[in-house]
Amino acid sequence: MSATGRGAPAQSATADREIVISRVINAPRELVFEAFTEVRHLSQWWGPEGFTTTTRAFAFRVGEVWEFVMHGPDGTDYQEWISWTEINPPERIAMLHGESRDDPNAFESVLTFEPDGAATRIEMHTVFPTRQLRDEAVEKYHAIEGGRQTLNNLAAYVTELVRQGAES
Repeated sequence: MSATGRGAPAQSATADREIVISRVINAPRELVFEAFTEVRHLSQWWGPEGFTTTTRAFAFRVGEVWEFVMHGPDGTDYQEWISWTEINPPERIAMLHGESRDDPNAFESVLTFEPDGAATRIEMHTVFPTRQLRDEAVEKYHAIEGGRQTLNNLAAYVTELVRQGAES
């Protein structure tokens, strides 16, 4: 049945506002999930290549927030704010992500962590309020490539943790 026919998945109504990125990471699901739960981990890998992160506030609980600044390689600072809306260890994290608490352009992301043999498949499913905001994120901020780079950074980080654990 086509995606536009009767009985189509509910997400088809948001298809023009979505970005979906996935990656298999050669590390156990619990460790990949943990990399999102502690600021000491997040600050090591969050963001595209060349970016660094400074955390202003962090609490990993539903209803709490992560306020941070992403520092671009060109010196530009990006104010960021994430509110955790669902946490289901080690399977799922949902969040609202914008520039600030009252950002009308904030977008929703759901991260799922699925076992893939000894590895983990992480999927980042993001829905923007409008198609125009999604297109702007893709064209102006290179959101698809940035998302891929961010998951690659996560993969490199947790793979190194696994390697260090094997050496101990």
